[in-house]
Amino acid sequence: MKLVLLSGGSGKRLWPLSNDSRSKQFLKVLKNEHGEMESMVQRVWKQLKAVDLDQSAFVATSKSQVDMIQNQLGGEVPLIIEPERRDTFPAIALAATYLYSMAGASLNEVIGVLPVDPYVHNNFFKKVKELEDVLMTSDADLALLGVEPTYPSSKYGYIIPELPQHPGTSGLTVSHFKEKPSEEDAEGLMKQKALWNCGVFAFKLDYIINLLVQKGLPIHYEELTKQYGRLMKTSFDYEVVEKTKKIVALPYAGSWKDLGTWNTLTEEMSTTQIGKGKLCDKSTNTHIINELDIPVTVLGIENAVVAVSPDGILVTDKQSSPNVKNLIKDLVQRPMFEERRWGWYRVLDHVKYAEGDEVLTKRIGVFKGKNISYQLHTRRSEVWTILKGEGLFALNGEIRFVKAGDVLQVPVGSKHGIKALTDLELIEVQTGSELIEGDIERFFLTWDEIEAHCAFASK
Repeated sequence: MKLVLLSGGSGKRLWPLSNDSRSKQFLKVLKNEHGEMESMVQRVWKQLKAVDLDQSAFVATSKSQVDMIQNQLGGEVPLIIEPERRDTFPAIALAATYLYSMAGASLNEVIGVLPVDPYVHNNFFKKVKELEDVLMTSDADLALLGVEPTYPSSKYGYIIPELPQHPGTSGLTVSHFKEKPSEEDAEGLMKQKALWNCGVFAFKLDYIINLLVQKGLPIHYEELTKQYGRLMKTSFDYEVVEKTKKIVALPYAGSWKDLGTWNTLTEEMSTTQIGKGKLCDKSTNTHIINELDIPVTVLGIENAVVAVSPDGILVTDKQSSPNVKNLIKDLVQRPMFEERRWGWYRVLDHVKYAEGDEVLTKRIGVFKGKNISYQLHTRRSEVWTILKGEGLFALNGEIRFVKAGDVLQVPVGSKHGIKALTDLELIEVQTGSELIEGDIERFFLTWDEIEAHCAFASK
């Protein structure tokens, strides 16, 4: 069985720590067994390794998340990259064509699909393995993993099985689905042995490939990538699951949580405070999550979340916290903090002047041994001031050693890149007419390529 982990979406429900490039799965707010902070995606990948599923797993993601995945999981994790975000059906269709035409999977191969961020124990992934047998020993087109409910939740969708079940059926034959019922209706569904739909399912590869053929869509990855904009922005549930006649469900009796809102996420945090700040004794069940260098103090406020990042500040009681997505839906701003394959950056200041000029100031961190690509910008000049560490700086074909205190000029149109010999930090001041991340032309990604095309400066 091949696994496809879906990593997409924007970060509105855990704003302001999450944004359009840093979705909830990348937030390092959970502690691992060594007391170190880790993200949901790091936790899940570690769990896949523990049950020997990582070697057959792929991460399907958008271009905007590639750097962050490589930053947190390393550069060896196989990625299936969407040209743009178009919901779960296009993402899964693209993954299917990749496995078929690029990874050499047979049409009879079972493909499992799951979110990249469930909060579960390792036995959940052992249950995922069983989906292959369930699908192969039944005549079903889809096999779903369903969680046995522990209470009548109105937050989740439900899988309702047929009653009574046919003798000898592998898994539970599915009758229909119910999306987010009232608590009263959920109690009735539990009596019908309904399961929470946790978004985990499996199919034989030919089922989706044949579906694409029927829709007149390409079944080769490179061609579908070119025509990706033709695919409707629609969910896999709507486009496939609800139209599939033969579906079985495999019940899972262990713990499962979707840490998609501040109130559910803070339930699993091992500390009430991350970052600078103070909580008074009477602020019970209140959490501070602070990414800035300024202290945050909370006095006498109970059952609340105070989340602080370069993108903004949120103060909310926990019961209301899921509504933040609707409150900020019209907020449009560039991400103020991003993790990249080489490190991270934080926007410190952004000023637009009446005559059209802009000045953007960033603090940038490059990890030891990593490098920023050899690139140029057509609409801005840059000045870099090295704050910490040592590195190699490439500019227009010449490489030289740099250290803390050095000031580097990067004129408009200059090819440039930098490698950190030790952990490196710098202040970058951009000046130009349109300061956007898209103003970049990359020539070489690796430092070996850069050194092959540049010469070291003579002393």
